[in-house]
Order: sequence, then structure tokens, then C-alpha cells
Amino acid sequence: MRVLLLADTHLGGSRPGRRLPDAVVAAAVDADAIVHAGDVTDGATLDRLAAAAPLHAVRGNNDVGLTLPDRLEVELGGCRVAAVHDSGPAAGRADRLRRWFPDADVVVFGHSHLPWHEIDRRASDGHRQHHVNPGSPTERRRAPHPTLAWLELAGGTVLSVRHVAIDGAGGAATVRGGSW
Repeated sequence: MRVLLLADTHLGGSRPGRRLPDAVVAAAVDADAIVHAGDVTDGATLDRLAAAAPLHAVRGNNDVGLTLPDRLEVELGGCRVAAVHDSGPAAGRADRLRRWFPDADVVVFGHSHLPWHEIDRRASDGHRQHHVNPGSPTERRRAPHPTLAWLELAGGTVLSVRHVAIDGAGGAATVRGGSW
């Protein structure tokens, strides 16, 4: 199962001319499911993504007027996938996400616009939990590129997490694995 991970698209509202990059639209069509970790800011974006693949989204701090949960957990590809917009400060993040979602195999978060992937291993039983920030496909801020991420799942196992940089024209430019 291929899951498209997005966050911080920041469309509509105060940014009326901005649209989803072509790479995001193409990825959505190729996805088996989409998880959006908040700051969508536009209901039409949610509709467009949901028309492409099953969509699971949480509310970000800029999602005024959108009816979305603050946190969610769903089963995808036999894995527990959780999402929250703001994971809090980097210091203590792994413990905090583990506390919020103790049995999730993957926790997707956004807010910082910085692509990130780390694996937390629970000491008591070795359970691996992937913490993934897909970055932002529209506002790179301090990141080297705008990004999205792909999560590949099968039989209850996380096969891979990879970030994809989006070039200035909105196309996929570079594929990288792990954290940047």
C-alpha cells in the first residue's frame, strides 16, 4: 500500500493564487490513501485530495472553519497510522508522540515545514514507531526544497518512508530517504 503523506499545504484564504503543485496532484492519483497532517487551510483542497484517494486529515493551527479532528489513528496496510499537526518542540518529541499514540506504527506530523523521519524503538518490547514530517509541498521555509513523503506498507510492516523534493515548477525533482 502506497500512502501519500502531506502537511502544511496552506492553500486558499490569504493565498488565493496558490494551487497544489502538479507533483502533489500526480502523487494523489497514484496513492492508495492520503494522510494530511494539517494546515490545509482550504476545504476545496480536501475535496480534491479525497476525490483522488481515501483521505485522512487532521486540523492544523491555520485550519479555521474546517471540521477536522485534532488527532486521528487509522489502520492502513495492516499498520496503525496516526496523525497530529503540531508535535511540540523537537526536544522530547519521540517520548511525547509515543505517549500520545503508544501503539501506532507511524505518526505523521507537520507544523515546522521541515521534512523529518526518525524511528523510535520502545525499550519494553522493541516496537518500532516511525515519526514522519512530510514537510510542505508549497512553503519550504527553512527546508532546502518543498516536499511530500511516501509511506509504503504491506502486511502490517512499514517497508519504506521517503521524502520527495518538489522543484520550482511543481514537479518531483529528487527522491531521498530518511531525515534531512
